Parts: sequence; structure tokens; C-alpha cells
Amino acid sequence: MLTVDYDLLGLSKGDLVLDMGAGAGRHSFECFRRGAQVVALDYDASELPPVQALFWAMREEGEAAPDALGACVNGDALRLPFPDNTFDRIICSEVFEHIPDDQGAMAELRRVLKPGGVLAATVPSWMPEKVCWALSAEYHAPLAAGGHVRIYTEPLFRHRLTEAGLKPTESHRAHALHSPYWWLKCLVGVDNDVNPLVKAYHRLLVWDIAKAPALTRNTERLLNRVLGKSLVVYSYKEDEPAGDGAAKASATKSSSAKSDKQLAGTGR
Repeated sequence: MLTVDYDLLGLSKGDLVLDMGAGAGRHSFECFRRGAQVVALDYDASELPPVQALFWAMREEGEAAPDALGACVNGDALRLPFPDNTFDRIICSEVFEHIPDDQGAMAELRRVLKPGGVLAATVPSWMPEKVCWALSAEYHAPLAAGGHVRIYTEPLFRHRLTEAGLKPTESHRAHALHSPYWWLKCLVGVDNDVNPLVKAYHRLLVWDIAKAPALTRNTERLLNRVLGKSLVVYSYKEDEPAGDGAAKASATKSSSAKSDKQLAGTGR
């Protein structure tokens, strides 16, 4: 299940890609399959061995070149272990809503992105997320267990990316069929996977992902603008004079906080 549009990402064969917060590696594997050199980074080290194993399996099965880079790194979004201007493309999917210092993480991604490079960043969409928060404190509250710490409107998300020194461009929403599934889980218990309705809806989603029938694909495409579970924004890093990056990444807290307060009340 891919959230990022690889045409809008502009991925080319041989690009060096960082999948920041890779999790189980779904976006990493697609980049690898398309001929990119991939670094999958996650804060949770336990996520990484299966990702590395599948990189090896893809090479052995001929789904990637024998010498293709598919590497896993355990790391912190606020202290990325890479030099400035390293990556051609970066994917950061469903990560920023978990990080209290989201702008610090965005600034780090900008730092390691090459000038002219593209960041595809996704967060939960405002309306579906508001419904989840209203239905269940369990869904978002436990920070130690990876809960969500904020809800983004699109203007707020774009503002945060801009304050970090990036240039947001295209955007879209994805996975409308997943929003009712999460509302249902919030109603019956987020960890309640044995509820008959939850199990039935999950089977529908698995069938849809595996078979991609025209009916559900077209229905989701129509519903995404309103019910899309994920908001995706594409940003690029401008060429700039040497030494200018630090000034852009350190925008004043007072100006940012004031703008955030205004933008947070604007649903979109």
C-alpha cells in the first residue's frame, strides 16, 4: 500500500533515497524495485531486520540489481547520521505527527537533501484524524507507545515545511477507504482486531490491495479529496548561497508559533 506518488516524487533510476521512518519498508521496497539506491531509517531498531532481509531477497529474485544499495540504519529524526546534501529524494511517511519537534525533524531532512531534491512527506489528513481523536483517546494519547501529538491542517503542514526552509508544491490525499476502518477501530477499541466488523472490513482492504479492482480503485479516487486518510505534500530544496541554510532553518520561534496558532484552526 503506497501513499506517495512516484511520478510527483520524480524518482529516477540510480537516485539515492532516504526513507525516513521506514517502518516495515513499503516505500523503500518500491524505490528499490524502481532502481534507486535506498537507505531505510527507523528509530525502532526491531523494524529493520525484516526490511534488510527483504532487500536481500529482492536482489536474489532479480527484482533489484545485484550491486544495488539497500541499507538499513537505526537513527533519530532529529540527529540524522548523514552529511549535508546527501540524498536526491526523501520519503517521510506518517512520521511528523509522532514527533514533538516536527520542525526540527523537517530541518534535518532539508539539511541532508541535495539542492533540487524532493521530499515527499505524508501526515494524517485533518478531517479523518479529527474524527479519530473525537472517538478515542487511546488512538492518539499514549506518546510513549507512538501516539499522535498533533493534527495538521494542510495550511499548517505547508507552513511548517516552509519554516524549515523547504518549498512545498503539489499535494494530494490518499487511502479514503481506510478512514472508515480506523473510525470503526476507534469505536470498538484501537487494539481490538477480533471484532467481527473490524475483521470483515480488514478483509475488504486486503482484497482491495491485492486485487486492485476498478470499482474500489475508482471509488477511492473520487473520495480521496474528502475522506483521504493521508495528506501528501511534495517539497523541494532550492539552490542557495553557501552558509544560507542555517539562517533559513532557524526561523524565529515567536513568528512560527503565532502563524501556527492561526493556521491550526483552518481545516482543509
